[in-house]
Amino acid sequence: MSDTVLHERRDGYAVVTLNRPDRLNAFNEAQHLALRAALDECAGDDACRAVVLTGAGRGFCAGQDLSDRDPAMLGAAPDLGITLETFYNPLVLQLRNLAKPVVCAVNGVAAGAGANIALACDIVLAAKSAKFIQAFSKIGLVPDSGGTWWLTRHLGEARAKALALTAHPLSAEDAANWGLIWRAVEDERLMAEAIALAEAFARGPTHAYALTKQAIHAASTNTLEEQLQVERALQREAGRSDDYKEGVAAFLEKRAPEFKGKRQ
Repeated sequence: MSDTVLHERRDGYAVVTLNRPDRLNAFNEAQHLALRAALDECAGDDACRAVVLTGAGRGFCAGQDLSDRDPAMLGAAPDLGITLETFYNPLVLQLRNLAKPVVCAVNGVAAGAGANIALACDIVLAAKSAKFIQAFSKIGLVPDSGGTWWLTRHLGEARAKALALTAHPLSAEDAANWGLIWRAVEDERLMAEAIALAEAFARGPTHAYALTKQAIHAASTNTLEEQLQVERALQREAGRSDDYKEGVAAFLEKRAPEFKGKRQ
């Protein structure tokens, strides 16, 4: 695996770190491939029951490394649609669909696609010094990597348009107050809080977490009646799991449950 991404396996979870700090962890192709590989490993490892995604150095991710997509250097206008189809769109869906919780610890600036990759994670914690910037309009582009989707659904059209058109930096505290992320925390507490979440998830009912994510993702396009049917089907599956048996037994016996994180 390329050293542009660090993948640390811990007891029950993994810490995946974007590692191009000299470029504010901006994406080149090597980093894309390394991150996809790391997430594939996490997905296929039953011992990994949660993932923490963060950045090395003073930033989380500045989006695309523009030196890789400079028309003057390439001699022609690049097809950015192919870039999205090949790299960013699969990455966003991989994060979104990972069948275990993904905690994003935004340790500094998250700009362009970097901001939207963070928003593809399940729980976003940000250092109070961090900022989220839809920087696309500064270089004549459209928000991508799900940016128009996340912003509109989380914030509504008025704020989505303002952030996208002005490229105004959004502070971590405002992002939390507006409902775009989970919490803004003191800088020195960021990783400790992200790790505490991952450790709690690693002890939890992993399969139920996956089903919960599936239900919430479906809710944005379903009617109430349709969503009730989704809940019925997923609850039926959850109720047949060993973790449900253990959870009920632990409750009745007044002890802490020992979840295994498996379907059966």
